[in-house]
Amino acid sequence: MTEATPLRPPAAASARPARRRIFVRDLVLLCRIGVKPHERETSQRVRINVDLHVAGTEEAIDDDIRRVVSYEGIVAKIRRIAAKGPINLVETLADRIAEMCLSNRRVESVRVRVEKLDVFDDALSVGTELERTRASD
Repeated sequence: MTEATPLRPPAAASARPARRRIFVRDLVLLCRIGVKPHERETSQRVRINVDLHVAGTEEAIDDDIRRVVSYEGIVAKIRRIAAKGPINLVETLADRIAEMCLSNRRVESVRVRVEKLDVFDDALSVGTELERTRASD
């Protein structure tokens, strides 16, 4: 007869801070963007999508806006960047948005998509998408 192994209590769960995802979907703005003269003189519609991965903290959010990355703030800054035109390239606009997002130390990575909506009659949109990750400190 073998002895029964005593039951051991489960190991304590090591709760790591949550990694949050903040996003802005289908923000459509007017922007002077392009290399052709008519694109630089007249605003055209661009659609912007942004996904942010935000580092979690041990600290509880406690329903306090100061403890999160505010999508309202992100949208306001995107509007300011787009309004500064003219900009030659959608890639430049995407770079500027990504840089702005990563200036917040809580943002670990960002994906930005910028689409021009009125370039071709037979295409819904044309544009670029980029991903950036915060460099290790």
